[in-house]
Amino acid sequence: MLNKFPLWKNLMVIAVLAIAALYALPNLYGEDYAVQISASRNASVTTDTLGRVEQTLEQLDITPKGVTLENEQILVRVNSDVEQLQARDALLKELGTNYIVALNLAPATPDWLADIGAEPMKLGLDLRGGVHFLMEVDMQEAVRKIQDQMRDTVRSELREERIRSTSIRRDDSDVVVELRSAEDYAAAEQYLDNRYPGYTLIEDEATQTLRLRMTEAKLKETQDYAISQNVTILRNRVNELGVAEPIVQRQGAERIVVQLPGVQDTARAKEILGATATLEFRLVDDENSLRDAEMGRVPFGSELFPNRNGGNTLLREDVILTGDHIVNATSGFDENQRPQVSISLDGAGGDKMSLATRDNIGKPMATLFIEFKATGERDENDRIVFERHAEVINVATIQARLGSNFRITGISSQQEAQNLALLLRAGALIAPIQIVEERTLGPSLGKENIALGTQAILWGFILVIFFMVLYYKKFGLVANLALTANLVLIVGVMSMIPGATLTLPGMAGIVLTVGMAVDANVLIFERIREEIRDKRSPQQAIHHGYDSAFSTIMDANITTLIVAIILFAVGTGPVKGFAVTLAIGIITSMFTAIIGTRAVINAVWGGKRIDKLSV
Repeated sequence: MLNKFPLWKNLMVIAVLAIAALYALPNLYGEDYAVQISASRNASVTTDTLGRVEQTLEQLDITPKGVTLENEQILVRVNSDVEQLQARDALLKELGTNYIVALNLAPATPDWLADIGAEPMKLGLDLRGGVHFLMEVDMQEAVRKIQDQMRDTVRSELREERIRSTSIRRDDSDVVVELRSAEDYAAAEQYLDNRYPGYTLIEDEATQTLRLRMTEAKLKETQDYAISQNVTILRNRVNELGVAEPIVQRQGAERIVVQLPGVQDTARAKEILGATATLEFRLVDDENSLRDAEMGRVPFGSELFPNRNGGNTLLREDVILTGDHIVNATSGFDENQRPQVSISLDGAGGDKMSLATRDNIGKPMATLFIEFKATGERDENDRIVFERHAEVINVATIQARLGSNFRITGISSQQEAQNLALLLRAGALIAPIQIVEERTLGPSLGKENIALGTQAILWGFILVIFFMVLYYKKFGLVANLALTANLVLIVGVMSMIPGATLTLPGMAGIVLTVGMAVDANVLIFERIREEIRDKRSPQQAIHHGYDSAFSTIMDANITTLIVAIILFAVGTGPVKGFAVTLAIGIITSMFTAIIGTRAVINAVWGGKRIDKLSV
């Protein structure tokens, strides 16, 4: 029968709209003002902490919407931003510096929606508020790290070639090799010449010294690698923090921009993002005197490091393994209920650990925890000066040959174990970073942006509705139903896609989509009018109107969709936000304009004997 959809097609339209409406529903509930409490180093969040929090709120005469303890974090939901600030200040004073008290916004989605994975749209920094960091990378440390690796490689290879050296050390951007004899010098010169791309061999036969100097091209490559790797690792750390759709991108030669929507308090973010923690596994030097080393007589090939729990340990200079080979790290408890971190290594790391422990069974091995902290000073090139802090957190006797999976203990608290596992899992920064600029965008400004954007969408929606009703009458009402369904679909799809974020330019994309959605219906309705003027029956006019306009609508929308894809591929930040909503709006508008309106028109006018259409 002409202009009648089969049952399955009608059910499909209803199902698509119902699912979209269900997943768009959480956006109506908004978010609660919240205060989040987590433990810093040497502390833990327990039921006693929860009791102190509840008692503090009671003293402030604040009745919270809810207080929950989960994953060693306390989340307090309050009724207003005023109560949020009051609670934060009071809890900071009550709990002290061992706890991180952060402002947050927690979704107020009901449990029954959360159980099916329905969550509100993620909002960008310009709509939700949040923090903006500008970070500077310590390029000198990046070069030093590469040169240390080169020094260890040269030492190992010369040892395998039985070429004797007096010392192999790093000197700024050079690796200096001092040979024992003229014979060793000649052999080393022949072996090292043109062996390492990116390095120039400088010879000094008089002192029997060779220098491997990094070329300018290699230096630039190292710096670019440090930036790109730090960007990747910062993204991983932000994902571990659970921040929705952050922006992490390079700016200039030595800086990185990080934007965290929804984060109102920077303490936790700064602790995780700025940390440069990594591990080194070294053998303990038990052949030389620790007391002599503590008095300043550190033997050649060894280094003295402090222990976390007091005292010192003398370690071999050779590094068995670094944190670069760690592919996963999880926190937990050992058989004595003490905090531990279980570590998994990649193939190369597993091989290195296996070889080192095979030859040293019965000897002590230390886990060295290393982090870099900014001193607040700058060098002659106006670069931030970082200070290297290293401490031994664990010394254990190698009982058997180790492989790709093992654990470390000696960690003071479960919270510290979780932080260490997070940092190791996300990756160690190639070079230390320092926050040189920090801006906080309050949620009040985000609310204003949302209000203005919503007004733009609403006014555009109202004007289009009036135009369609006045010009196309009853068919205009059908187009308005499709337009409403289109907005629901956009919100629903944006809420379902994990990486989609609504930004202020994204709201502009929605406004543009409203006009484009109606444009398809205008083409269809005008085509129907032409068919009626050509003396076709109403049923034939509807049928031919949709069929004739279909190719034009598809061509126009596909070309626009291609542009949206290109914008998303080459754009950054706000441009991506606009491209996402535009692309989603194009797809949903084609569905509602071509299939949705026809389903309604077929249900009302299809398969009936009618003499006139209200179009």
